[in-house]
Amino acid sequence: MPTKEEIMEALKEVIDPEIGLNVVELGLIYGVEVEDEGKKVKVDMTLTVPGCPLAQLITEYVGRRIHQMEGVEHVDVKLTFDPPWSPEMMSAEARQALGL
Repeated sequence: MPTKEEIMEALKEVIDPEIGLNVVELGLIYGVEVEDEGKKVKVDMTLTVPGCPLAQLITEYVGRRIHQMEGVEHVDVKLTFDPPWSPEMMSAEARQALGL
């Protein structure tokens, strides 16, 4: 059964193609729930802007990466903009990499 921490670590492999940093360090992952002994994973996430042209691609990458984890049978990725993303949500490393 994957833990929330293991899922967050795996999601560090999902790179935002426009920014070049992973979705975890960018602060795009709002929450992860593991249910049914790890068979079902729910993810709440956002994007840097509501009209992101790569929204479908990024959410697919997130779902696909989690689905690759042992024991996971169903992944539900929910996109939300509440609260809206802001640069303060990024890790210190991500802000430094972007020169903020």
